Amino acid sequence: LGDMIGPTASFLSQLERGLSGANTSTLMLIANALGISLADLFDECEVSPHAVLTRSERPALPTSEGYRKTLLSRRPIREMEVYCGEFAVGGSTGDVPYTHGNASEMFLVLRGRVQLTLGEESFTLEEGDSIEYSTSTPHRTINVGDTVAEVLWIIAPPTSGAVDLDQYVARKTLAPGLPKSNSEPSEG
Repeated sequence: LGDMIGPTASFLSQLERGLSGANTSTLMLIANALGISLADLFDECEVSPHAVLTRSERPALPTSEGYRKTLLSRRPIREMEVYCGEFAVGGSTGDVPYTHGNASEMFLVLRGRVQLTLGEESFTLEEGDSIEYSTSTPHRTINVGDTVAEVLWIIAPPTSGAVDLDQYVARKTLAPGLPKSNSEPSEG
């Protein structure tokens, strides 16, 4: 696996044992090399198809500052990936638009105001607004409002984790301006 994606065997061993973390781009490379979706890396082994996933149990992905993304969909019934994202004022998915696989992605603004860039076009979306696009289109989201923004991404079928790393920004795990844990209520 290390030969396929770059990290050393020692790093992968530490990651596997929970002694080290990885940014989203590394996790996407691992998922792609294994032929699974990014969401599959966060799944528990056996989960009832009717199990409740509480806010505090949502697996969190490593993200850039001012941004948090959690997985909402679970196995064994998952024909799509569903993620919830929170953006602090000015928070974004990164400085550079990114792609992942070739699936349909539905983007829904639950609260706040964001700008979504798709290729060369930009759209300002507010609470209740949605847009659908291909995950192969370079895209980027930024909170342009004056309160925390919350969004949903619904991707079908689940993407394999493929990502264009030339367009993808390495993620940080802290999200200033957002609550410290998934169970805390958001601002605004």
